[in-house]
Amino acid sequence: MRIDRRKALTLLGLGAATPATAQTAKPLGVTFQHGVASGDPTQDRVVLWTRITPESPHRDIAYAWSLNPVDRRAGGARKGSGVTGPDRDFTVKVDVGGLDAGRAYTFAFTAEGVTSPTGRTRTLPDGPTRDAVIATTSCALYPNGYFNAYQAIADLPRVDVVLALGDYIYEYGGAGTYGMDSPVAGERPHDPPHEIVTLADYRRRHAQYKSDPALQAAHAKAPWIVAWDDHETCNNSFSTGGQNHQPDTEGDWTARKATALKAYYEWMPIREPAAGQSLAEASARSFRIGDLAQVIMLETRLTARDSQLSYDTDLPVVDGRPDIDAFRRKLADPSRRIMSAGQEAWLGEHLARSAAAGHAWQVIGSGVVMGRLILPDPDTDFPPGALDNLDEGGKRRVRRWGPLARAGMPYGLDMWDGYPVDRERVYEIATRAGARPVVVSGDSHAFWANELSDASGKRVAVEFGTTGVTSPGGGDALKFDIGGAFAKVSPEVVFCDQAAKGFVLLTLSHDRLKAELMAVSTIHAKAFTTRAVKTFEARPDGKGVSALKEV
Repeated sequence: MRIDRRKALTLLGLGAATPATAQTAKPLGVTFQHGVASGDPTQDRVVLWTRITPESPHRDIAYAWSLNPVDRRAGGARKGSGVTGPDRDFTVKVDVGGLDAGRAYTFAFTAEGVTSPTGRTRTLPDGPTRDAVIATTSCALYPNGYFNAYQAIADLPRVDVVLALGDYIYEYGGAGTYGMDSPVAGERPHDPPHEIVTLADYRRRHAQYKSDPALQAAHAKAPWIVAWDDHETCNNSFSTGGQNHQPDTEGDWTARKATALKAYYEWMPIREPAAGQSLAEASARSFRIGDLAQVIMLETRLTARDSQLSYDTDLPVVDGRPDIDAFRRKLADPSRRIMSAGQEAWLGEHLARSAAAGHAWQVIGSGVVMGRLILPDPDTDFPPGALDNLDEGGKRRVRRWGPLARAGMPYGLDMWDGYPVDRERVYEIATRAGARPVVVSGDSHAFWANELSDASGKRVAVEFGTTGVTSPGGGDALKFDIGGAFAKVSPEVVFCDQAAKGFVLLTLSHDRLKAELMAVSTIHAKAFTTRAVKTFEARPDGKGVSALKEV
């Protein structure tokens, strides 16, 4: 954001020409209701964020910021000032440069005599790095429960960075919509109480989510590296539309997408696009953690994704029977994409550069699960009475899995399973680079521990899917271990839990990767405990990754 220094000094009451009456006038009042955040750390930079809430929404507000090293060694402190206003919804974003690598800092903002909460951040290390601790989150549906997983992250003894893999907000409306049957939905209804479409709507929804104390605590704990999935725009979005976008009543998709991304960049601690970059293109970015790892965040929604196939509308029926072979041919169409060719080339460059530098790991952040997830057969893989908790519509949908499951068809067509040719290209890129990919993924509302293999059966990567912070999973509806059913029928799935809520905690070192699938005991009460449902490790294996081992 460009800062008019003269205007900033005047609004702060520091300008030489400021009239005495203006300096002594009682301010209209501001508050910091949405906490502070930091993000996109590099070896010498980090983005600082806050939002200033004014009594009057019709004026600009001057602010000052300060950043100070935690170690209190001489040098390294930074400070500055700027102006925000209604054009960016009174959000503040400062990209602070000239910092020391691997150093921890505290930061805060002030405006009109009011000081924000204090946040903690750190730059990424340079050179030899012993280890790194990364928390991964996804899918936080505000009405469905308390954000206890965010509080659990804030309470960790150590976390170096948080990767938010999408569905940070949801676009749905009020009563009768997704998640509104939760025991706590009455005290946590969505604001505004309708599906969000306009810029004002998206801003209000972001403001509501960031009003949550647990989310504020997690943001104040460590820098975040964020990426969107679909609900930051609308459910099952793709480059030219979305399942939950109706042009007849909700207008032009391009306009809605631009509106949603404007609000996202205002309200999230993400670095602004470089000159010539679109908002969507700028979200694909890469971060180096010393000589240990490269973190690569993908954009798989809004730049190139073709519309998702659907068993309901795209599976031909011949003589009353599904034509599985015809559907397989649609899936195998090489022209269907989830990523652009340009992003594939960019991914290959970063994987090759990281592998050539001798990094132990390449962490790939994906909005959706990459592993092959086969549908379980409700007739043979479910226990008796497994469907009793579903309504008649739900029972019909699950029973339709039968012939698809017996043909070995994929579960999630909105995931990489719906774009198998593109996925194979990614595996080829990783293999050619000699990389050791660790995929972390969101969207599915389930924990996954997967071993990813290419078409020849060679293991290429391991994957840890993080469950939802609050969003309901299959186990919430079916009330049995459906995750175990997925693991039984899917060769790549080592473990799946479709009911737990929480996050994945990765600890990377040069000779080992540890992944703890951390679950909170409840999302319907504010008092909770946290435990590791499962812990897995993987090790470097030549130019690849070892199989997963439970520890």
